[in-house]
Amino acid sequence: MTVAQPSAVEIGLMAGRAGYVLRANDRGAFTVASPTLYPHMWSWDAGFVALGIATVSVPRALNELRSLLSGQWATGMIPHILFHSPSDYFPGPERWRTQVAAARPAGVLTSGICQPPIHVIALSRILHDARRKGGADQELAEEFVRETFDSWLAWHSYLATARDPYSYGLVEIHHGWESGMDDSPRWDAAYANVRVGDMPPFVRADLAHVADPSQRPTDAEYATYLWLLEQKVHARYDDAVYRATGDFVMGDVLVSALLAAASDLLADMGEELGIGGGASGGVEQSRAIARRFRTGVLRSVNPETGLARDLDLRTGTWLDVESAAGFAPLLCGGDDALTRRQRDLLLGPRWCGHSRLRWPVVPSVSPASPAFREQTYWRGPQWPVLNWLMAWALNRSGEQEAANQLRLAGLSQLVDCDFAEYYQPVTGETLGSRDQSWTAAIALDFLAARRPAQRRPVRWLTSELPRITPTQRAADLAARPPRTRGPATTPEMPRIP
Repeated sequence: MTVAQPSAVEIGLMAGRAGYVLRANDRGAFTVASPTLYPHMWSWDAGFVALGIATVSVPRALNELRSLLSGQWATGMIPHILFHSPSDYFPGPERWRTQVAAARPAGVLTSGICQPPIHVIALSRILHDARRKGGADQELAEEFVRETFDSWLAWHSYLATARDPYSYGLVEIHHGWESGMDDSPRWDAAYANVRVGDMPPFVRADLAHVADPSQRPTDAEYATYLWLLEQKVHARYDDAVYRATGDFVMGDVLVSALLAAASDLLADMGEELGIGGGASGGVEQSRAIARRFRTGVLRSVNPETGLARDLDLRTGTWLDVESAAGFAPLLCGGDDALTRRQRDLLLGPRWCGHSRLRWPVVPSVSPASPAFREQTYWRGPQWPVLNWLMAWALNRSGEQEAANQLRLAGLSQLVDCDFAEYYQPVTGETLGSRDQSWTAAIALDFLAARRPAQRRPVRWLTSELPRITPTQRAADLAARPPRTRGPATTPEMPRIP
């Protein structure tokens, strides 16, 4: 895979245009995800936005994360949308109705679900930039880490407890939106089992902002998404109640891998700054979270394909889909041989090296998969943030050459300076929203060409996971409200075939 470096003129234009997009989408204390289609603050968008802004302004990058934390729930959850002003975006706060949740934050309107925990990864990049610059930037960043350490730990602990109550080592998601990959074929089998009930009518706003409706989920798919939202409302956003009554409960390998990686980085920062020490302190809590979820991701790998798999916690079924989430082990590490195998898969002919691709960057679904659809959202198009994640993971694993290949290819894809939400993988056409904040941020980070510290050696210790069926299972089941859907007992973790 060989891609030419963009010219000096192209690099200058890209840097200037990316900075312009982020300034135009800046609303003071936060950045909207895009100027029209997504006029609010999205959780994992904000993480990518912050690490891009850090190449220009460390203080502004820190403020982005500080604004996001203003919406954190009492449970520790960071919601996937913060609504700062009225708009025509749907579903808005009147549909989410989070006022029914006791844990919601005061004075901030939010959604009631979460997104992948990219934030501490972004914070580690910001701290890297600040230390490189030194002086006031370094002092400000280090103080921010001290100030917010417990908030990030609470966020990770929420995912490790409320969203993994049986210690499977996989973060449980209650909606495809929580995966960040809304309509991915990862969830087709699970969504097929959802039966939409009575709910308020709806009018979609997203289709007015794209040229071709086929780029977006269908109305039937959208109705399924909204039905799951209704189920969350009926459960009053109580995770245990939803787990007992909701239709969609999946163990997400990508979210789990990001949690493992972010928890290790949080522990690293805690050790460096003398925060959260002691046997029961935040550093050790973070290390334990990282170990558990790293192991959970690694044992989800299909030995035949070399890809990680999500787990349907309703049925106990592994979900074999050739989506980019299958490369979750690259993100969390723990098995050097698997890292090398996944590197070769990622750069090989079923993925980035596929002959049909305009740019050799990460597609959301393998072009060789029957589930591949060239221009439909997360069902095949290339998302610059996915390419960034894989490049970051390879770099951190010591695979600098492979990481740089993805970085250069990503820059070549973005040289048109449209900074689209996602890209048609065969023609290279821009799709979705234009002037997307996280795409502009990725361009700035790629242009900075920074090399993160390599991850520390870790081991795959399956024995570190508690028993799959927890000892408190009977008491937990007895305390649950009656089920209306799903299995009557906690599913056993299936064996790797």
